[in-house]
Amino acid sequence: MNDWILAATLLLAGGAGAAVWGVSTGPLRRRVVAQNLSTSAVCPSLLLLAQGYDRPSYVDLALLLALLGPVGTLVFARLLSDQLTDDPPRGWGLTWAAAGLGAVTVVVLCAAVGPSRAMVKLLVIGALLIGGNVVASRALSGGFRGVRGG
Repeated sequence: MNDWILAATLLLAGGAGAAVWGVSTGPLRRRVVAQNLSTSAVCPSLLLLAQGYDRPSYVDLALLLALLGPVGTLVFARLLSDQLTDDPPRGWGLTWAAAGLGAVTVVVLCAAVGPSRAMVKLLVIGALLIGGNVVASRALSGGFRGVRGG
């Protein structure tokens, strides 16, 4: 076991464990925030596992998850908007912590990979992960001003 795999294991155990606990217990507002943050825990873990096992296919899976994770959260926000209007989620601290974790992971992996096409893919995944997480969290916490129904 190398350091990349150890870091991925710790991140996956901590982040995914907290997300599973948040999704399975508590009020609706905590469950949707935990579902949103599960992407932010699993995606960097896949990137670290890709580096640890030297498997580029894991990076493609992380790219797919960075694209589809926030979309799933937006679907939940739209379907559960009636229930969330009375007690909207407030997870901005968690959102920024998850975005920071994703950014640190991507920067460290970019330094390890060096200038190449793989580095460009890592930067795209990082931008999608951070941007998608922030947009989905904003949609969960009450939507955007000036947008009807959202």
